[in-house]
Amino acid sequence: MKTLQTTIFLFVFVPSVNSAPPIQQESLQVYEYDTDVTMGSLIQQDYEMQPKDIRKDGTNVSLDTSLRLQGDDSERNVPPTKDTNLPTCLLCVCLSGSVYCEEIDIEAVPPLPKETAYLYARFNKIKRIAVSDFADITTLRRIDFSGNRIEEIEDGAFSKLLLLEELSLAENRLLKLPVLPPKLTTFNANQNRIKSRGIKANAFKKLTNLAYLYLGHNALESVPLNLPESLRILHLQYNNITTITDDTFCKSNNTRYIRTSMDEIRMEGNPILLAKHVNAFSCLRTLPVGTYY
Repeated sequence: MKTLQTTIFLFVFVPSVNSAPPIQQESLQVYEYDTDVTMGSLIQQDYEMQPKDIRKDGTNVSLDTSLRLQGDDSERNVPPTKDTNLPTCLLCVCLSGSVYCEEIDIEAVPPLPKETAYLYARFNKIKRIAVSDFADITTLRRIDFSGNRIEEIEDGAFSKLLLLEELSLAENRLLKLPVLPPKLTTFNANQNRIKSRGIKANAFKKLTNLAYLYLGHNALESVPLNLPESLRILHLQYNNITTITDDTFCKSNNTRYIRTSMDEIRMEGNPILLAKHVNAFSCLRTLPVGTYY
């Protein structure tokens, strides 16, 4: 009888013991179900940390932007095309509506993203500005072409830039001024080769927002005509100005007229003796800077 009981016990109990899962597996299952963080989320957190680590170095750019700005040499040699913004934004720096193309030796205005508001293309080798350069970019508010080799600007190159407020063409090789957009507040054409015949009589008359006009270090023989009432700062130093009239800044037929906005006129470095033209400054609150004796 005892032998029969022992046999039954072994037949029933032993298989049930062997089929039980190992203790190690049970503890692993408890860890997975009792923990809030799954393996997938751990991988996701590790991936999300990478852009944050990049931002710690002060560049304030995303991982994708960092890679686009670095680029390799083969990508930088790709010529800009009108079909894509990628080559321009590898060659230049594109950031939040601003395009920085400074000191990279470009010889023409690169294709710009359509949302561009600010273009900085200083100290390059640009020689010419064409109408097609800005034909589709109507959002521009500031353009800086200082320090290039610009000799020619096609008629109407800036005609569609109705939002443009600041334009700098300083340190170029211009002989005449282009037609300027109507909402300009600041125009800088210092250090060019502009003569008086290169400025149309009404070039500034309709620019009713123009406050800062810089034409120093050129070859002007006279002060530009029909300066707008909005003008605050006028720089004409180091030109070839030899004469001035009573109507240049004031109104000879209105002795009570005061030019209230004008704060500064620089005329030093010109071959004109300002003391001989006292009536020309009677409407100004301050006398121009220049030679009086």
